[in-house]
Amino acid sequence: MSRIRFDTVVPFPTVAEQAIFDRYREPLPIGSVEWNQTLDTLLSHRSVRAFLPSPLAAGTIETLVAAAQSAPTSSNIQAWSVVAVEDEDRKARLSRIAGEQRHINDAPLFLVWVADLARADHLAGQRGVRLEGADFTESFLLASIDAALAAQNAVVAAESLGLGTVYIGALRNNPEAVAAELGLPDKAYAVFGLVVGHPDPERQAAVKPRLPQSAVLHRERYGLETQVDAISRHDQHIAAFRNEQRLSPQSWSDLAVDRLRDVEALKGRHLLRESLGRLGFQLR
Repeated sequence: MSRIRFDTVVPFPTVAEQAIFDRYREPLPIGSVEWNQTLDTLLSHRSVRAFLPSPLAAGTIETLVAAAQSAPTSSNIQAWSVVAVEDEDRKARLSRIAGEQRHINDAPLFLVWVADLARADHLAGQRGVRLEGADFTESFLLASIDAALAAQNAVVAAESLGLGTVYIGALRNNPEAVAAELGLPDKAYAVFGLVVGHPDPERQAAVKPRLPQSAVLHRERYGLETQVDAISRHDQHIAAFRNEQRLSPQSWSDLAVDRLRDVEALKGRHLLRESLGRLGFQLR
């Protein structure tokens, strides 16, 4: 998904400044940092929701999982798993759980990333040990964070291969249905899904602007007051982006508030703690 070839002669500032501007819709000084292919892949990330039906090259899943397993993991517990779904009927059922997101059906691969304490629990059972520590919120977070770090490594790897991706958090709308569909044991739940495939060149996804760094980068101590101007600028950038993409007008500020305004906005995820309890997570 990179915009340029790094074996061509392109002046460094042009490539870097363009990538930065695409991400923020405003310039950002990066000093003498040497630009490279990895940075270009990272900054050119975009969510893809239009895919060709073309199959993935042999070995793609294994390569993505190798990249995922190269991510950091807390205490080397490796408390995550991933379920690769290629069966059309199963993708269709998972799409329905996620609110009929058609790109799950269209792409050849759907990866479901699992926070997995079941493996350690099984090992403990073989030794006649009860994992008291697995019942605490910290262990739930450990597994969830491990899964997220692994998945993001897979995203970068996929995009470096010219593939497109999009995360599907809506699997958490009904984690018990997902667990039943995938045969997940107790103490394992789907954190999110990841659609992977060849982007449709006729429906190019755009790089979505992010908040200026002055809203998210705090030096030494956190400050809310310093974010006001940055958020105002970002609202303008998002307005321009949505107009370019022929989307309905909405500021980022309104989006952030509306997403958390009430229980209905959570789309069933307000029941997540109860569902996780039934899936074996005690969250003490």
